[in-house]
Amino acid sequence: MKIVDVRTHLLEHRLAVPFQSASMRFDRRAHVLVEIVCDDGTTGWGECLGPARPNAAVVAAYKTWLIGANPLETEKIWAVLYNALRDQGQRGLTLTALSGIDIALWDIKGKHFNAPVSILLGGRFRETVKAYATGSFKRDGVDRVEDNATDIAGYRAQGFHASKIKVGFGIEEDLRVIKAAREAAGTDMRLMADGNHGYGVLEAVEFGRRAAEYGLDWFEEPVVPEQLAAYREVRAKQPIPVAGGETWHSRWGMKEPIETRCIDIVQPDLAGVGGFTEAKRVADLAALHGVRVVPHVWGTAVHIAAALQFIAAMVPDPVRVNPIEPILEFDRTDNPFRQAVINTPIEHQNGVVAIPNGPGLGIEINRDALADFKMKDD
Repeated sequence: MKIVDVRTHLLEHRLAVPFQSASMRFDRRAHVLVEIVCDDGTTGWGECLGPARPNAAVVAAYKTWLIGANPLETEKIWAVLYNALRDQGQRGLTLTALSGIDIALWDIKGKHFNAPVSILLGGRFRETVKAYATGSFKRDGVDRVEDNATDIAGYRAQGFHASKIKVGFGIEEDLRVIKAAREAAGTDMRLMADGNHGYGVLEAVEFGRRAAEYGLDWFEEPVVPEQLAAYREVRAKQPIPVAGGETWHSRWGMKEPIETRCIDIVQPDLAGVGGFTEAKRVADLAALHGVRVVPHVWGTAVHIAAALQFIAAMVPDPVRVNPIEPILEFDRTDNPFRQAVINTPIEHQNGVVAIPNGPGLGIEINRDALADFKMKDD
């Protein structure tokens, strides 16, 4: 069994209403899928986190080392590709592109052995997972406080047990948003705040102290990801648990944050940390240091399916009669191709998502949708 082709599919949708986080503005949704084809006709699919076109270019650069390789040798291929561009970057596009490739290889491996990726990772501890709704960005042309509260009320009505709110736009405004969100959520719905590294240390500490009364589960990415000492200060000086890690790529990027406990919750992204191969190492490292793992998810159903396979195989930490169960980040923002790219959409039922049990990622790609949402040349 050999790899004979590596392809990328650039997808986009122009948003009718742009929105923004504290660090980025979105006027379109753009993602890139990776397709790896084998000589026996087996095809695997993956997805890369981050800018679509640059990721596609790096995937193409890796193609030289992939053609002719045995796709089942995932560990060997990971090491070869990482080393190929090691001198140019141990983080960023080299890892996000490698992540999409690794996910596709594990999809092939699952199809070859007629088993879900979760079984190949060690076994399924769960068949369903509670989802939390990610939305509540700052949309153009609306009152943010009222708009976010409406979002939260809608998620509650749909059965979601939790939701994440974007902050980092200014302490006073953010606190008004959090207060209104808590009123819309009631006392039994969990809420989290995501700063998207929009705060400085002093701002993050003040926000955390003042927002604690609203019962937030975690304060995500309070400061820029390079500032690990700043993370430790925020964690030490305010009471809300601190989360982060979507941009700490590979085991090396995760090592210091986990070992020094600058976070309470680590959020590896399957499409950014290095795929299944590396995410498993990160989860094991987190378990050694008592850091909770909640994967970050942002993309199409391919990304969601990969996260679900990983979540299915996550070992309870600690193993006990009633363990703390992982939860799935479930993007609710405008993206019509999110589920259209697969034949059977992955949706929730009252805030709970069933984990696919078919071979590989457990999904089938809708090639018509890939054509419909193909990115146009600007």
